Amino acid sequence: MVASISARHNPNQNQLLAALPAELFARIAPHLELVSMPLGQVLYESDVQLHHAYFPTTAIVSLHYVMESGASAEIAGIGNEGMVGVSLILGGNTTPGMATVQTAGCGYRLKGRLLMEEFNRAGSMMRLLLRYTQALMTQMSQTAVCNRHHSIEQQLCRWLLLTVDRLPEHELTMTQELIAIMLGVRREGITEIAGNLQRAGLISYRRGHITVLDHAGLESRVCECYNVVKKEFQRLLCTERAPDGFPVNSRIGVPRGE
Repeated sequence: MVASISARHNPNQNQLLAALPAELFARIAPHLELVSMPLGQVLYESDVQLHHAYFPTTAIVSLHYVMESGASAEIAGIGNEGMVGVSLILGGNTTPGMATVQTAGCGYRLKGRLLMEEFNRAGSMMRLLLRYTQALMTQMSQTAVCNRHHSIEQQLCRWLLLTVDRLPEHELTMTQELIAIMLGVRREGITEIAGNLQRAGLISYRRGHITVLDHAGLESRVCECYNVVKKEFQRLLCTERAPDGFPVNSRIGVPRGE
């Protein structure tokens, strides 16, 4: 299956990999393994040691925490702007949260040992991943603040915008129930708000498929958290340049020009 999809995938679809200098990328390229990431796949579990880092290209991964009661909420989402497995470079190797594929697609896998070899060279890889980790921490912090202080509509708009910004199209496959789990709110609340957004012409929803029809319209209703996260990713990551001279795209989740 991987062989059949390799022709239409390349590591440069991940913005972190695309930002690496040519010499560094050449060292790790032979070790990057293209993997299919089906919906619901668990990339790592709570308190289990990580052995690989993942660089999504067309998939989106949800970092979430599951309570003893079984309730859970998303801490952050990672698409083609980032890497799953920052615990490796921070030295913790495990985390109390989980990483689960939220949107099916593909990505590249790199053994943790090889990632750390490059990271410990204290060069471009270390600087890039540390800045990415700061941007990811900003997303986690802003998610916590948003879930505490902003309305369900604002939370949903933030989540939709950050998700579609990582996709080539403005359509995602996601049930209202799963979105409610991600946000840690009741499904009835998501159903009501999604209906309001659809009647306003901002989204279209049918049978688990959501299409964003009016990106600017959603931005007019979203809280400040969306732009805080977006600007922090731009500030910290767009200064890196890919081997061909293209900067990393300032829009979260959109591959740079080729």
